[in-house]
Amino acid sequence: MSEHKLKMKAYWRKNLKTLLFLLAIWFLVSFGFGILLVEPLNAIQFGGFKLGFWFAQQGSIYTFVVLIFVYVYRMNQLDKEFDVNEE
Repeated sequence: MSEHKLKMKAYWRKNLKTLLFLLAIWFLVSFGFGILLVEPLNAIQFGGFKLGFWFAQQGSIYTFVVLIFVYVYRMNQLDKEFDVNEE
């Protein structure tokens, strides 16, 4: 296998690892905190709202937006590391 193909395989492996990690965080926040753990989290107040309710309504959305920026930042790092940047 050529060096370029090995390099691209490593690039996609790191890309998928990053993607799966970020999706796991999103799943934990949206499904875990917003659905499964909503009752225990509702015992905690956040900004006048029950924390479980807040995660179900707002927290998962805010987390998703933050994860988008984290993904863009990480992909820019990977692009530079593997010299596939578009700049």
